[in-house]
Amino acid sequence: MRWVRFLHAGRIHEGRVTEEGVLLDEGGHRVPEAEVTWLPPVEAGTVIGLALNYADHARELGLDLPREPVLFIKPPTALTGHRSPIIYPSGAQYMHYEAELAVVIGRTGRRIRREEAMEYVRGYTIANDVTVRDFVGNMYRPPIRAKGFDTFGPMGPYLVDRDDIADPHSLAVRTYVNGVLRQSGNTRDLIFQIETLIEFISSFMTLRPGDVLWTGTPRGISPVKPGDVIAIEIEGLGRLENPVIAEEGGR
Repeated sequence: MRWVRFLHAGRIHEGRVTEEGVLLDEGGHRVPEAEVTWLPPVEAGTVIGLALNYADHARELGLDLPREPVLFIKPPTALTGHRSPIIYPSGAQYMHYEAELAVVIGRTGRRIRREEAMEYVRGYTIANDVTVRDFVGNMYRPPIRAKGFDTFGPMGPYLVDRDDIADPHSLAVRTYVNGVLRQSGNTRDLIFQIETLIEFISSFMTLRPGDVLWTGTPRGISPVKPGDVIAIEIEGLGRLENPVIAEEGGR
């Protein structure tokens, strides 16, 4: 099942999308897609990001492979939905996309064993970990400023049930900018797979329903600018698309 959240007629709705692509509200009533504002498909709790979780991405940055998961928190004010604009901050020199498989937690758990980890997954969605490279480096660790601007966390368009994805570790990941392919990878190349991440994170903090794990991005980051449109596709999860606009009063 593909679950969605959207704003329509002044109300937030939690609905679904049929196999034919028809958008339905919680009562099963058809809603014209042109009349909705898409929201992240889950009302997220804690959003935990993974840095350097693909070996090819670490290499393109000239960094060593991590010995354990490298984590950061994405603030809730960064989250935004499908087709909503990403705001390019005034004065930024290098802003880029990061296409990521996002894992939505469905059960509360602490000290979860790897063998049981997938039982705690509700489903999957697409995330774009937008980053200003200007603020990445030893002076800016963890990279909260680089990744924490408002609108820097598009997520969606759907939440796809866990059982509808046969193998989350074999999904093609692609990013297009203005229709041109910029990034291409596959979740089979994750350094730390989902079970390992859940076991590691839950070893020191409780995971709750609605928490989301952003699993990292493959190689292929490149700059974007106001006027660009970023589209991320992950096999079986749809297409997340967002325009980039300049900050009001900025460039």
